[in-house]
Amino acid sequence: MPDKSERLRRDGPPVVGILTGSPNDLPVVLKAKDVLDELEIPSDVRVLSAHRTPVQTVRYVEQAEPQGIEVLIACAGLSAHLAGVVAAHTTLPVIGVPLANGALEGMDALLSTVQMPSGIPVATVAIDGSKNAAYLAARILGATHPEVRERLKERLERDRSRYDSPDLDVPSQAQRLSRDD
Repeated sequence: MPDKSERLRRDGPPVVGILTGSPNDLPVVLKAKDVLDELEIPSDVRVLSAHRTPVQTVRYVEQAEPQGIEVLIACAGLSAHLAGVVAAHTTLPVIGVPLANGALEGMDALLSTVQMPSGIPVATVAIDGSKNAAYLAARILGATHPEVRERLKERLERDRSRYDSPDLDVPSQAQRLSRDD
């Protein structure tokens, strides 16, 4: 097996597998891929359903680890069994993303994703929280891939730089804007 840090190239084999139960959910799901791309973490997105394509879903999950996948993200709405089915067939970390579908606007998906039986854990983010799922995957990968941890730190610093200093002697963004008028 190649050195892990060698494998984490943007154009390298995927280390994060992203599954969604419906092609209709791709606009939300692809936000996770965008974050991973920005952090130069190779990923794979598949439309696989715990209900409509159960055999193919299990096959993908069982092949994930031997193919180099280290974290799985499972996105689904309504009854949201995808994350649970994925977690039941692997020991890899699984992050569930409940999606806002149907009459309950994702509450059913949220509850079914967090209510996993003992021994089949699924880390769960907010409804439609695919971006946070990607950031959580990056943090998990960062435990064994220092270059991912460094890229994540850089990203967080860029985000923090958009906010004001707590020091009262430093002009705020609002003060600077009002002076420009």
